[in-house]
This record gives sequence, structure tokens and C-alpha cells, in this order.
Amino acid sequence: MKFRTTGSLVLAAVLSALVATPAMAQKEKAEVRPLDVQRVQSSQSFPYSVDADQSHDPANVLYLDLSNGGRVAIRLMPQWAPHHVERIKELVGQGFYNGIIFHRVIDGFMAQTGDPTGTGQGGSKLPDLTAEFNDAPHVRGTVSMARTDDPNSANSQFFIVFYPRMGLDHKYTGFGRVIAGMDVVDSIQRGEPPANPTKILQASLGSDNKPQAMPAAPAAAPAITADMLRNSKSN
Repeated sequence: MKFRTTGSLVLAAVLSALVATPAMAQKEKAEVRPLDVQRVQSSQSFPYSVDADQSHDPANVLYLDLSNGGRVAIRLMPQWAPHHVERIKELVGQGFYNGIIFHRVIDGFMAQTGDPTGTGQGGSKLPDLTAEFNDAPHVRGTVSMARTDDPNSANSQFFIVFYPRMGLDHKYTGFGRVIAGMDVVDSIQRGEPPANPTKILQASLGSDNKPQAMPAAPAAAPAITADMLRNSKSN
């Protein structure tokens, strides 16, 4: 299963030089045509604003505790994509995301995770989701689902955009936005895959009231004893 996204908006020459596909795999080179998919909600009634207060509606606050020692808070938006939010919550409840790496991280673009194989070609055992493309703009911190060329193929993988990528709008299902810890997202190791990938230690909901999971402390160096010094072979 190869997941590929198509961010082919021609905004400017500078943007066209960037890699613009938050994909699960890059081996497939076939052109992906624009999709004509109806929006979930009209622009006139769409809730663009995101509540940044983590104490409000904690059941819709997703925490990602990362191996870099930071915690990311994401406001889930069922008003944007109810079935995608439901899927994320279900997988979080299963502990699915715990231990999964960010396998594809492109500087200036996005960080992608959610594949238990770490290859970009895996997902959960749950069925794929029907697209819920909406008017949520892919601004900095937007969290959106990865998919294949099939619009109805999102499953468990998602990505967080570092900078605005409006070329992804109406092509990928945005379901949330980072409301705290974007600096932690910025420090995720880059690479496809990274040489030393950043890992999700724990994913939880605010309503779970779980303390932040921290990376294990490095092993302490063995203590130097008097006997060791006496038996030293150095001059």
C-alpha cells in the first residue's frame, strides 16, 4: 500500500522547487490529476477558528509525547472531519501510535508519521476512510491525513505541515491543528527516512489525563573506583 499526496500548486518559482507531496512512499512517479471531490461543509458556515485553550473540550485535544523530549498538543476538529477525528481517537485508544516514528520529514514542508512499519507503506487493520475534504487551509501546524492516489484511502498516517501549503487544500483531509509545542514539531529529525528518527513515545487525549512520557535517561557511566585507578596500566 503506497500513500502519496499531491501538493502541485504553482504559487511561485520558489515553492515549485520544494518537494510538495507528503507521501507514504516515493517510488511511484505517475502523474496524479486534480480531484473533483465535494466539500464536507460549505465555506459560509465553516468553522475556521481553532480553540487554543487545552483545558477546553479535552476529549478533542491530542497529545503527542516525542522522543526529543517535547509534547505537542493538537486540537482535533470533528467539525472539519468527524470520521477522521473518530479514527484518530480510536487508534489512540488502542495505543496504536505509541512507538511509531516520523518516517518522512521534509524541511520546509511537513513531518509524516502513523505507519507501524516505518516504511511509509503501512497502516492500521481498520478499513480505509472516505475522504472528508474541507475548507481548512493547510497553514503552519495543520494536521492532515496522508493517502494514496485514491482519495478514499486515508487510514492511520498523518502529517503536520511546517509552513503553509495551500496546494494541499481540498485534496487532503485536514482534521486538526497544533495549538502548543510547534517548536517541538520543528525539532523533529529530517530525512526520508531520518537516520535517527523522532518517535512518538505516547499519544493520548486530554481527557485521559496521562502525564507526559519522557525519553529514557542515558545510561550513567560506571563509577571509577580506587581499585580501578590502582590497576590502571597507564603511566
